[in-house]
Amino acid sequence: MAFADVPLLDGPVVIRGALDLERTEAGLRPRRLPSWTRPQIPSPFCELVVAMPSGVRMVFATEATGLELDVLTTKTLDSTGEPNSGGVFELVVDGVPGERVATPDGNVLALDTSGVKPPEITPGEPATVRFGPLPPGRKEVEIWLPQSAPVELIALRADGPVRPPQPDPRPRWVHHGSSISHCMEADNPLGTWPVVAARAADVNVLNLGLAGNAMLDPFTARTIRDLPADFISLKLGINVVNGDTMRVRAFEPAVHGFLDTVREGHPETPLLVISPILCPIVEDRPGPTFDDIEDGVVRFRSIGDPAGLAAGALSLSVIRESLHRIVGVRSATDPNLHYLDGRELFGESDVADLPDALHPNAAGYRRMGERFAAYAFAAGGPFAR
Repeated sequence: MAFADVPLLDGPVVIRGALDLERTEAGLRPRRLPSWTRPQIPSPFCELVVAMPSGVRMVFATEATGLELDVLTTKTLDSTGEPNSGGVFELVVDGVPGERVATPDGNVLALDTSGVKPPEITPGEPATVRFGPLPPGRKEVEIWLPQSAPVELIALRADGPVRPPQPDPRPRWVHHGSSISHCMEADNPLGTWPVVAARAADVNVLNLGLAGNAMLDPFTARTIRDLPADFISLKLGINVVNGDTMRVRAFEPAVHGFLDTVREGHPETPLLVISPILCPIVEDRPGPTFDDIEDGVVRFRSIGDPAGLAAGALSLSVIRESLHRIVGVRSATDPNLHYLDGRELFGESDVADLPDALHPNAAGYRRMGERFAAYAFAAGGPFAR
């Protein structure tokens, strides 16, 4: 059967995990914050990670045995000056992971995350991602987009009928965190720890992990407030330390304000606050942190002065004490509010899987997801059904 075009809008394809589909010159760019947040996005770096589709997937039912997806990707230059791999597109058929296709080259973005230099983009060309042969007969298909490269969707073609998917009846879990929830270092979209946990617990996850940008921003809190959610988790603290953006005096009221806003829309929804995982470089010293290349390997280091802690600077140890205290005070009148020390997900025994001294590798993320599912969704856990 010949390939035929499948409409990306107002047709059978459902895009899950995105809150905005931005129209571009090339096509549709999934974004993980709603359109009203665009004027409030504080930097090109924040906009970049919002457009990285961690947890975003195209879902439909089909009898096709072959699929073609035209895309324009944007890869960023890493610390060595080379474009990152961009990850992979991953196919899931009737819930079973299948084919992976490397993210094709497209645009290349040079971005100074400090904001000193303006972003520079080298335009590229669209490419086609192909899947097949798929099993015969009717099936539910998911195409998971790469978590580490913005993707503009241009066209979808199939060699068989395409129909809308079945509604997803599973409980919805909304998670917000930093790069350690965004999981750019995972080796596939299903390998990000929120997706590992969601698949283990059989829930529908929305991943609002925003690398470098879990800064207690009010627009993120309002987004979560307004979303349907059966469970909510907030992994807070590491970006505030690494950016050296707050002191204790500002951090603790900001956490309270974030929680107040979320609770406006979800007064009784199970809500889990997660402190940072282990990160030795800032456990007992403040940020800021920077990445360096040592023997060809990217590693992070902190240049903060531990003496600043006495004046209210933040380390991870201070962050954990603050979050534990805040949750303890609030849970006296909010029994559905819970706290988890992030070192339960990734701690001292896991440091071998922290190759850049900040981010877990693919194995570390998988282990985090398995541990989170075993804790949060198990009988007696904060998200137990």
